[in-house]
Amino acid sequence: MLHPIFEEASDVIKEEYPNKNQVVFARVDCDQHSDIAQRYRISKYPTLKLFRNGMMMKREYRGQRSVKALADYIRQQKSDPIQEIRDLAEITTLDRSKRNIIGYFEQRDSDNYRVFERVANILHDDCAFLSAFGDVSKPERYSGDNIIYKPPGHSAPDMVYLGSMTNFDVTYNWIQDKCVPLVREITFENGEELTEEGLPFLILFHMKEDTESLEIFQNEVARQLISEKGTINFLHADCDKFRHPLLHIQKTPADCPVIAIDSFRHMYVFGDFKDVLIPGKLKQFVFDLHSGKLHREFHHGPDPTDIAPGEQAQDVASSPPESSFQKLAPSEYRYTLLRDRDEL
Repeated sequence: MLHPIFEEASDVIKEEYPNKNQVVFARVDCDQHSDIAQRYRISKYPTLKLFRNGMMMKREYRGQRSVKALADYIRQQKSDPIQEIRDLAEITTLDRSKRNIIGYFEQRDSDNYRVFERVANILHDDCAFLSAFGDVSKPERYSGDNIIYKPPGHSAPDMVYLGSMTNFDVTYNWIQDKCVPLVREITFENGEELTEEGLPFLILFHMKEDTESLEIFQNEVARQLISEKGTINFLHADCDKFRHPLLHIQKTPADCPVIAIDSFRHMYVFGDFKDVLIPGKLKQFVFDLHSGKLHREFHHGPDPTDIAPGEQAQDVASSPPESSFQKLAPSEYRYTLLRDRDEL
């Protein structure tokens, strides 16, 4: 069903970008080339992935599957992701709710800028990229070309990139670290994407205006759980928008802030939010998930190691709430085949 649409969209784009090196539409038969499917973790069909400079982009195409929508998506991807600064006074009017990456270069036609441009093409969904050249950038180039990161808010200090400007990997890793926060916001727009990463969620539910609880959570995640990055996703969610998952764990927005884990099988609630400040408490909560302790205790009561001497162990049967965010996973109505489900 998608193939003729995909092919027609490629014809439209070919007319606009006749140079075959500008845009390439390609298709892979994943039955014949299972090694490619496995390499890129393709588990549902059809899946549309974007590659830049040989690197697969984190976000796959999830838009409308029509010729116009596909063509518009490519046009948007071909637009320049970097805004040029004509006057340094423009810096004072930046949108400080965003993460801003600013490059100051002597000239556009340089290896330094080409690396910056490659990084911007990959990370433009996560950060706003800006650049200045020549005389405009000169006051900021007292030690040569440089890159500055301006974090959200007006109080946080700028950070300066100190690595090699011509080393793509080092530059990319530094900018990615700044653009993709440790604690990300989950929304209905990115829920499917986050679910597909396959990692459990540690979620702070908070009211949108409650920035203090979010800051506490971010600080404690950075302090206690930085070593767990890659084993669990650290997220925060708007209590009003995610009322249903809260009801699932017998909470309402009035109870926020609330911390919970969604393992994609069950949801587990952290104790009182204030306990997050107890050293190691949040870390233990995550460790108890990985060890299976949370699951065991929900079904059988406290582990024997947690029972006071002389106290008799009892099986306390309970039923933890089922995963709520699993429902944000790819829909069987959107894809012809969900490989994992088919194999189960």
